[in-house]
Amino acid sequence: MPIRFQKMNANGDDFVIVDLRGQDPEQALTINRDLVRRMGDRHNGIGFNQLAVLSDCDDAAARVAFWNPDGSTLDTCGSATRGVAWKLMQETGAASVVLRTNRGRLLCSHDAHGLITVEMGVPRVGWQDVPVAEEADTLALPLPGAPAACSMGNPHCTFFVDDLDSIDVEALGPAIETHPLFPLKTNVHFVRVVSRTHIRLRIWERGGGVPLGSGSCSCGAVVNGIRRGLLDATVRVECDGGDVTVQWDGAGSVFLSGPVAFGFSAVWVDGEQPAT
Repeated sequence: MPIRFQKMNANGDDFVIVDLRGQDPEQALTINRDLVRRMGDRHNGIGFNQLAVLSDCDDAAARVAFWNPDGSTLDTCGSATRGVAWKLMQETGAASVVLRTNRGRLLCSHDAHGLITVEMGVPRVGWQDVPVAEEADTLALPLPGAPAACSMGNPHCTFFVDDLDSIDVEALGPAIETHPLFPLKTNVHFVRVVSRTHIRLRIWERGGGVPLGSGSCSCGAVVNGIRRGLLDATVRVECDGGDVTVQWDGAGSVFLSGPVAFGFSAVWVDGEQPAT
């Protein structure tokens, strides 16, 4: 079945949106792991860091489900959530929209400069909530470098380093992602604190590799930095692809703000011969 999609990015963190709202139940498209892996292949498919699938929802503008390119699912994606919010606000002309994800109902809005802000929910910091495999202090996990950990709906492990350029993200990232301490694997961050309001961030993304940026990883890194007493409540996060802003008061929801950019619309035919 042909699948219409939109390709977008947030500071180079690319994602695909498939809108299944209003589907005929008798002809409903099922998104599954195998299909997502074919679509996510950057050589033979579309290629993306995340896939966002929209469906009808009674108490929000849409329900959003997220997938990694390896076919695994995740509960949150800050970049793709901003893209979905932009899409729906463009459709309606509204200044805000509420989306339903596995993190709950998330309020999204845009400002006069085109930046999209998403309420990312309250971070979880208990060892069972991240989760880690054994009782541990999530401010200093029992790993070399004593990283901090939290959950933004997906697990995050943050190393604070003095020399970010010396870190081999592609070597260290997958080793930490799959460490036995993380039963659901983990996103991995390497952070240099530039000032109390500015960090430089490099990422190994669970199920994805090295992205140019990541909204949820930016949030996780700032949360862990604030918990460590290293950062103020509003932080500029500088990723390889550009900057976002993260705000957290230390108790409530995390707010993520940044740009999104539309790429193109197309149709995925999944090996079928396109019509001429």
